[in-house]
Amino acid sequence: MPSSSTETADTAARGGTVPSGPSRHHGRGNRAQRRPGRRSGWLPLAYLLPAFAVYAAFLLYPLIRSAQFSLYEYDGATLGTFVGLANYADVLGDPDLRASFGHALVLIGFYAVLPVLLGLPLAALLTRAKVRGLAFFRTVVFLPQVVAMVVVAVAWRRIYDPDGPLNGALRAIGLDGLTRGWLGDYTLALPAVGLIGTWVQLGLVTVLLMAGMSRIPSERYEAARLDGASPAREFFAVTLPAVRGEVAVALTLTIIAALKTFDLIYVTTSGGPGNSTSVPSYEVYRRAFELGEVGSATAVAVVLTALIFLISLGVNRIADRESGSE
Repeated sequence: MPSSSTETADTAARGGTVPSGPSRHHGRGNRAQRRPGRRSGWLPLAYLLPAFAVYAAFLLYPLIRSAQFSLYEYDGATLGTFVGLANYADVLGDPDLRASFGHALVLIGFYAVLPVLLGLPLAALLTRAKVRGLAFFRTVVFLPQVVAMVVVAVAWRRIYDPDGPLNGALRAIGLDGLTRGWLGDYTLALPAVGLIGTWVQLGLVTVLLMAGMSRIPSERYEAARLDGASPAREFFAVTLPAVRGEVAVALTLTIIAALKTFDLIYVTTSGGPGNSTSVPSYEVYRRAFELGEVGSATAVAVVLTALIFLISLGVNRIADRESGSE
């Protein structure tokens, strides 16, 4: 029986392929190939870890602690007393707190719905009308987003003052009967504050919608014109369906801004007159730092967080469903 070396020599003489070596080299090669795969599986997590650590330290941990404090009757200084869900029952049962959540829902109309309704035609006009100096107009429209909200609140409080520019303009055109202390009127104070939010959010909404409209192919508009579509028909048939994603983003951002607004209310009305402009975020501040009811304040904050999450989730689900049905 020939030896293995003789078989190898015969195979080489016949032009065959000689095995490269023992099987243990093949196993070592597999291990070398698998090692980078194992390393790459942990590498993305290593990159995400610093960001997640910051997120957990400054958002998740305070949120968990707030949820814990909401179960106690706690003044922020002495030892708290466990009361279970009593603070949440107070949120649902207190008419002032219920009114503050109602005011926040009213502000959604001024912060979100009204800016979107005004921003759609304004963005379409600035995008389709070939306006000279478009960058300048875009900057002017977006300017309220750049100014600090405290500065905006101080300026508008002066505008709404009984002797301010708004009443002065009304007197100048002979409408003295319409002059009033706008922020001191129980009926008009909340709409007056809401209109400030409309002015601030309109720039953000318009710029978002303009970005979406600028990506619409011009061929769609040309095809609509060939079919005899009017400018209004072009808007509803071509422009509006193409910017549904941008509308959803704008609604999400503005709804969150409406529900968490604090600085505007604090500077302009401090929740007054009475509690006609009080909102949940201001109630959190008032209960925690003025009344010393930290447990009740954190319960309001947790309910507000859940409300923001649910409304934002609903807006995005509706937008995804509509885009998926196309």
